[in-house]
Amino acid sequence: MVKEVIEDRISKIKLNKNELTTLSFFSGALGLDIGLEKEGYNIVLACEFDKACRNTITLNKPEIGLIGDIRNYSAEEIIKFSGLKNKNQVDVIVGGPPCQAFSTAGKRLGFADSRGNVFLKYLEVIEEISPKYFVIENVRGLMSSILQIDEKDSIIEQIPDCILNEKGSSLYYVIKRLESAGYNINFDLYNSANFGTPQIRERVVIIGTKGDKKINRLTPTHTENGEFGLPKWQNLKDAFNSLNGIKNHEFITYSDKRKKLYENLKSGQNWRDLPLDLQMEALGKAFFLGGGKTGFMRRLDLNKPSPTVVTNPAMPATDLCHPTEIRPLSVEEYKAIQQFPIDWILAGNSSDKYKQIGNAVPVGLGQAIGREIKNHLKNIDNKDFENFKHSRYLNTKYEDFIKKFEKLNIPKEVTYSLFD
Repeated sequence: MVKEVIEDRISKIKLNKNELTTLSFFSGALGLDIGLEKEGYNIVLACEFDKACRNTITLNKPEIGLIGDIRNYSAEEIIKFSGLKNKNQVDVIVGGPPCQAFSTAGKRLGFADSRGNVFLKYLEVIEEISPKYFVIENVRGLMSSILQIDEKDSIIEQIPDCILNEKGSSLYYVIKRLESAGYNINFDLYNSANFGTPQIRERVVIIGTKGDKKINRLTPTHTENGEFGLPKWQNLKDAFNSLNGIKNHEFITYSDKRKKLYENLKSGQNWRDLPLDLQMEALGKAFFLGGGKTGFMRRLDLNKPSPTVVTNPAMPATDLCHPTEIRPLSVEEYKAIQQFPIDWILAGNSSDKYKQIGNAVPVGLGQAIGREIKNHLKNIDNKDFENFKHSRYLNTKYEDFIKKFEKLNIPKEVTYSLFD
């Protein structure tokens, strides 16, 4: 295990005129980057402050430029560490700012959270470097987060209170701010299973372009039941088969009490399939609380995609038990579900490795993002999928989301400044 703190470094990666020069922020274990590289993108810079992630980046990509906390760098310094002459060489900026500020499981302080402020810095970087394309990946909670921010800016001052107090105003602010910076934007909430990932993981993906034509929503490659003539979703069995018989798995263990409870569950079952007395034992005080409690005590099904892999597969409310063995999913199985290469090296202890993979963008989703940007460059449309339902939720695409705010009682003079 690499123990030393990795210092910032200037990129040694050579530019390729046939590839899109890309800067990566909040890079983590490089899941999004792997997907983009598969589509021919040239990632010259990674930005990450977590020690284990920085070590992982260095072990796998020793020549890539590397910087730490995004808040500590000016646009000029970012360009320097990217090994570029000027910002005009940047084609794409990608990143998934820390999502805890918007997660439905957290306090949801939005931009008032220090992690939310990192999001604001990311917006500044996009505005200052002004790449041809940008990508923002985040959790579904961003779509319902109410804007909370310490200081008003010119964009906020144009937004009426009836919008500022509405669920989703955080995302609305992001969109209006980037549109004011000259970007044509599209977004939706995407289920990663529709892009060949053996996992039901829903994430907001926002893509902006400097071009006059809006970029298409992502083009699916798989569907749940083979609709649109596409292959069916990948499942856990497919993921495990990709491990090519690896036998030495790294995993954390359950307590003896938890193991005995799991002995009563078959593949695809969860705590609700236990006798009542064991249900109460398994959930403890949570048994008497409201909510669906769908993440508790679940043994996964080999014939279905995995639920969202989280940063720890043995937490009580987000348990991910192996379908046939009484143990949590292993680090290797996590990598397969997130579509990381088998030989991808992860730094740190077991907890660090789970966290890095659990926080990553699935490689298949990264590839879908990369393909859509390239399709836009080539003026390729995906009209066959204009009405494709990308997630379980309604009104998640750009047009429906914005229309929701337009329907609010906005004074006429403000309406013109916002939407014309």
